[in-house]
Amino acid sequence: MGSWFLQTGSGARFDWGPVGAQRLAAGIACLVVVDVLSFTTSVTVAVESGTRVFPYAWRDESASTFADEMGARLAVGRRMATSASPWSLSPRALRSAPFAPRLVLPSPNGSSIAAAAGESMVVAGCLRNASAVGRWLAQHRYGTLDRPVAVIASGERWPDGSLRPALEDLLGAGAVLAAMRKQCGGPLSPEAAAAADCFEATPDVVTAVTSSASGRELTGGGFAGDVEIATELDVCDIVPILTDGAFTAAG
Repeated sequence: MGSWFLQTGSGARFDWGPVGAQRLAAGIACLVVVDVLSFTTSVTVAVESGTRVFPYAWRDESASTFADEMGARLAVGRRMATSASPWSLSPRALRSAPFAPRLVLPSPNGSSIAAAAGESMVVAGCLRNASAVGRWLAQHRYGTLDRPVAVIASGERWPDGSLRPALEDLLGAGAVLAAMRKQCGGPLSPEAAAAADCFEATPDVVTAVTSSASGRELTGGGFAGDVEIATELDVCDIVPILTDGAFTAAG
């Protein structure tokens, strides 16, 4: 495959899922992973409370082993949370759960995207902290031609395992890219600029996400609170960065 897919000549780039992250990873200095419903939203909620969040790529027995090795609590699936194990991928559950200094958060998509960055900086972005991420990137000169950044929308999965682009992640990635553009970051690739334009042209982001396929799925499953937290626009100044295998707040 040729070099056209790298979006070279642009300081800020945009793509989808683990494969998109892998393709762009070789030519960037920083990767921003965006999974609004709800990996990166959960990361912001946990890191806000002072928790170190360890992403993990599998939701199986190995996750429990990994949590033991890290001396961490294990977040379970939304419907598996109990009073004895209240930590889950649900932002609402994390917000009400007892404080855990260290937490393993299994997320096949989010973890795979983060791992694709290799030695590059990894940042967790979402609608809650998009402006904070944009400012932080600009302050550290990420998003320039010398230090390109890739913003990766996680997306969802169809039953056959193929990528399903998700509106909430397009808007979340677009929010980060729009914030970067306001901070004079860039130049943005056409793909990145289109994502930023999509966010800025959406008159009611909260309603768009709530009414999207993913938002309706969560609401119908009894997790409307997760959608509400995920659509708290720019309420969070925390910028979670991946350091020594865990997301912590940037200094």
